Amino acid sequence: MSDERNDIVHRRIVIKGTVQGVGFRPHVYHLATIHGIKGTVLNSSRGVVIEVEASEKSVQVFLQDLAKHPPPLARIDNIDVSELPPASFQTFEILASAPSSEAEALVPPDVAMCRDCRNDIANPKDNHYRYPFTNCTNCGPRFTIIKEIPYDRPKTSMAGFAMCESCRTEYKDPANRRFHAQPVACPTCGPHVVIADRSGSMIADGNTWLTETWHFLAAGNILALKGIGGFHLVCDAKNQTAVETLRARKGRKTKPFALMCRNLDAVKAYCVINKKEAELLTSPEAPIVILAKKTGCPLPEGLAPGLTSLGIMLPYSPLHLLLFNGPFDVLVMTSGNSTGLPLAKDNEDALAELGTIADYFVFHNRDIVNRCDDSLVQVIDGETHFFRRSRGYVPRPFQIQRDHGSPVVLGVGGEMKNTFCLLKGDQAFASPYIGEIDTVEGEENLLESLLRFQSLMGVEPDIVAFDAHPGYASARIAQKIHADAYEEVYHHHAHLAGVMADNNLENKKTIGVILDGTGYGTDGHLWGFEVLLGDYAEFDRLYHLAYVPLPGAEAAIRQPWRTAIAYLRTFLGTKGGEYARMLFADKKIGFVEQMVANRFNSPLSSGCGRLFDAVSAILGVCFENTYEGQAAIELGELVAGMPPESTYEPYEYEIEDHVILPHGILDGIIRDRLHGVPIDIISGRFHQTLVTIICDLAGRSSSQTGLRQIALSGGTWQNTYLFRAAKRALNAQGFEVLYHRHVPANDGGIALGQAMTAHWRWRNRQAGSDFLQ
Repeated sequence: MSDERNDIVHRRIVIKGTVQGVGFRPHVYHLATIHGIKGTVLNSSRGVVIEVEASEKSVQVFLQDLAKHPPPLARIDNIDVSELPPASFQTFEILASAPSSEAEALVPPDVAMCRDCRNDIANPKDNHYRYPFTNCTNCGPRFTIIKEIPYDRPKTSMAGFAMCESCRTEYKDPANRRFHAQPVACPTCGPHVVIADRSGSMIADGNTWLTETWHFLAAGNILALKGIGGFHLVCDAKNQTAVETLRARKGRKTKPFALMCRNLDAVKAYCVINKKEAELLTSPEAPIVILAKKTGCPLPEGLAPGLTSLGIMLPYSPLHLLLFNGPFDVLVMTSGNSTGLPLAKDNEDALAELGTIADYFVFHNRDIVNRCDDSLVQVIDGETHFFRRSRGYVPRPFQIQRDHGSPVVLGVGGEMKNTFCLLKGDQAFASPYIGEIDTVEGEENLLESLLRFQSLMGVEPDIVAFDAHPGYASARIAQKIHADAYEEVYHHHAHLAGVMADNNLENKKTIGVILDGTGYGTDGHLWGFEVLLGDYAEFDRLYHLAYVPLPGAEAAIRQPWRTAIAYLRTFLGTKGGEYARMLFADKKIGFVEQMVANRFNSPLSSGCGRLFDAVSAILGVCFENTYEGQAAIELGELVAGMPPESTYEPYEYEIEDHVILPHGILDGIIRDRLHGVPIDIISGRFHQTLVTIICDLAGRSSSQTGLRQIALSGGTWQNTYLFRAAKRALNAQGFEVLYHRHVPANDGGIALGQAMTAHWRWRNRQAGSDFLQ
């Protein structure tokens, strides 16, 4: 017996990564039982801490099994093993969580409902039959309910729901998949749903809410539905009157609505869908996926006016699943907020903010701690591209080029499509989608979300980075955040640094083609069609589109016909004025021409988005941007279904003194328009011209620098045809094309670039200081 004890070793194993809230401790318990291991496992702010006693061989096999076969939702970043004196453990136990001073454990994202829970909800004999808050260790809310780590029930919004005997039995049973599932609940002890009218008076409870919801939707009503990370505004997607009513009340004239379909069969009735898209829809992340509409799609045009695509998701919570057990196979499921304001997440706030939009409110009493909007993605050439990275993905980090001991850096992000980003060690943590921050509510949302994010990570920023535009709210907000240093970063440099970081590049010179609508430049003008040469710390501008005045500034962005007149007058002179009068006879052309001529309230812009606006207006596609990028998006829709190898003849252009001159482009477009060339062909030629220019400038830049990598960033690259055609053409010329992997190409990705720029400038200063010493 003594010989057997001499063979026993005692090891402490600390596992870091996404290891809490994903069934990791039950999994460890199960493996320990299989391998005859004695000891303990607990959650700590450092991660999962395991103490094991067994033979050396058993411990090694246990470690190998743990590393190779973690729970499905777990991600192991590091395993640290240390020796300890014998402890003579008699059993293997799950212990209560232990706090520590620094948070190193990662909070998991919210996870779509698993197949087993779906079966429980559908089983009349199961305790969770038709229960809208069913979950287990493999699915359910995580990030949206957690207040602090370690991830335990008392530290979540489930703390107020004491488990009944049945739930506690499941929770304590190592053989049960709800073993230590923190949000576990049932109709006896858990949250419940009610329906209220606009006054807040309850009109249906947990027994009748579902049938009443179906009744209200069938009658054409708008519902505000509380979900996982916030409210949705819901109506019958097939009811054109209901859709129009929602648009009118929300003040959302044409921006597309997100839809939720009952299942994949329902999706296939309305959209073309491939294997990768189906995998995304049914994945644990369950994002909204942009899909091409089927020819003859029977859904109302008003769901996505002017577009050939729809944004669709599948039910990802039990509440959604129950909602689709009735007469509807597709519902509008759009973000529950008033235009320009943050997503509503609390019952009282929803009544106040959505009371003029929704007829009825579907509430529940599980608090949403962390607001988190739906993620939005598109599959391009078999790869997932983010348009909005939020629920299902946040707060999962990704690797970047930094040392583990580097300072904590915060990138505050941009003015529109805001997300912030924290750099901790060699990982980047991008926030949920924040949205617009130029209102009091938007600013409060950003600061509140940041404080919660910092708390979960156990850090405060040492350096805060922000956009260099002097008039941006983000710059003002940044100064309110306590830090040792502040760093302003130019918008398009942040785009370049962001796509470099997104590809885990080291700090080396890279050519960037940055295409978007607006960003403050070093000369005080508005940039947006830029070829840059830079690393994380600094950059040079190699080429750019010629400047054009924007008559009325923001008014020109809202009304693309103004920008079209400015382009025509600036580059085609008197002849351009004649064209303008022909194309925009019902507009105030003379007034706009005077603004352009006198440069009155007409800031200069080199934005690619503004060029798209002008062409869109010239072709009669879009005269008013009722949402950001509408004119460009609708122009891109004309070629969305065309293969990237399409051979349109490009229009003429010139490059003088590193400036792209669009005279030939405009003249060619007008000529084609007057000769009756179909607008989809003109759009195709315009897009091909941009591809030709980009390849031309890439070649020139490469000749100057010897570099063969081209990095693409900026919202314009979310134009599917332009991205695919440019990538294909650049690859054909032997370039390695870099593009975004973890964050969007639009302004939702610039916080990462801001933070990386601030980090490398700090590092360079440190190196300079060390050299001087």
